[in-house]
Amino acid sequence: MRILLINPNTSADMTERMVATAGPVLAPDVELVALTATQGLPYIASRAEAVVAGALTLEMIAAHQDGMDAVVLAAFGDPGLIAARELFDLPVVAMAEAAMLTACMLGPKFSIVTFSPALTPWYEDAVALSGMQARCASIRVPEAGFRSVADVQHELEAELVETTRRAVAEDKADVVILAGAPLTGLAQRVADRVPVPLIDPLSAAVGQAQVLARLKPRPAAAGRFARPGPKPATGLSPALGAWIEHRPAAARTNGAHRSGG
Repeated sequence: MRILLINPNTSADMTERMVATAGPVLAPDVELVALTATQGLPYIASRAEAVVAGALTLEMIAAHQDGMDAVVLAAFGDPGLIAARELFDLPVVAMAEAAMLTACMLGPKFSIVTFSPALTPWYEDAVALSGMQARCASIRVPEAGFRSVADVQHELEAELVETTRRAVAEDKADVVILAGAPLTGLAQRVADRVPVPLIDPLSAAVGQAQVLARLKPRPAAAGRFARPGPKPATGLSPALGAWIEHRPAAARTNGAHRSGG
């Protein structure tokens, strides 16, 4: 089995952290093929940036989907998720939705803890998109600032743990999601310091992608995610344009990072 992991941020270090975090949840027969965006932003922090990242995500899937069994979108606000499910034939899983669905299997109410207040409106939209408003107890952010997004989980580790504890004590959260790609891997490191289950969104998404790939669902031929009919495309990447026009892909890119069996 091969899982395509798309990091729509341009940070290769973040991709490496994602690959390392996903390792323990990969089955022995699974290969993780990880891609980092080559254009765009080092990390996505707003709805406008998510729209840009969503378009890049579609281009990356179109160019690298051959031979894949599922796709993981590795940004918590799930940029491009609905469009990717509509356009492509293989299962597409994203971090926010996967984390929330996983949290709901562990408790009635979850809270989301992240590292910057700028992310809150986008994450509120992600909760609404997944239909999870009634299950979301709160979205919390530490009051402290940080210097580097690459090191934010270490800079704010104590503050993030305390914010998580407050979500449990004050908001009655039964499960807490540590949200944002820069926090990937933190849940495993601080799990014993929080009295409820912690969800790492990347691990949840990779785990669910493997389940869907093994189920081998047929592509939708009707309903909300039926692939649109062919349409002329101008100015798009060759692979995405060819896919939208229902032609064999005209271009493929290489350079993916591989992990797993």
